[in-house]
Amino acid sequence: MPRPVVVVVTGRPGSGKTTLAHRLAKALHCPLLSRDEFKEGYVRTQGRSHTALGAEVNGTIYYIFFKSVDFVVEQGVSVVIEAAFQHRLWERPLLALAEKARVAIVVCAVDPALARRRAIERGMADPKREYFHGDPVTVAARQGIDTPPEEYSPPSLDVPTLTVDTSDGYAPGLADIGEFIASAVGWDRRVQESS
Repeated sequence: MPRPVVVVVTGRPGSGKTTLAHRLAKALHCPLLSRDEFKEGYVRTQGRSHTALGAEVNGTIYYIFFKSVDFVVEQGVSVVIEAAFQHRLWERPLLALAEKARVAIVVCAVDPALARRRAIERGMADPKREYFHGDPVTVAARQGIDTPPEEYSPPSLDVPTLTVDTSDGYAPGLADIGEFIASAVGWDRRVQESS
């Protein structure tokens, strides 16, 4: 059986990675597995807020998330996965995926201050987001506390990687990102061009 493809879309919070991941999944005709959407489903099931569930909830979600990704990849399903993967924390699980699948990484890059501003605006616009995600940067902003942008270190693996500037749209554009992925993983370009 051909090895499936895992397209990893990542970046700091507020970098636009979720929006890009949804657009890529649609363009590539692959399902999207989003870590934040897993978290929302888990918090919904528990019936308690992210904060009430405690700090260990993030570890629980990543465990469930990677188990789910592993399962679909082992069944031969190509997927787009999305999260704020930090190199030091997620190098091992991503390397394990690279043993089972053809992996390409797309890193959403944006000025940290702009990303932080976007994250705060997103949190302020969605009052339920704090319940599902905690969002300490939004909580601080509501209290008038100015917090510095969080440190972010994207995955640095020996797999094809493309950095996309998401400051204002996408540079390179969506079609070029799709072409990079098709070339990186050996997908038939005729299928890519017709999708």
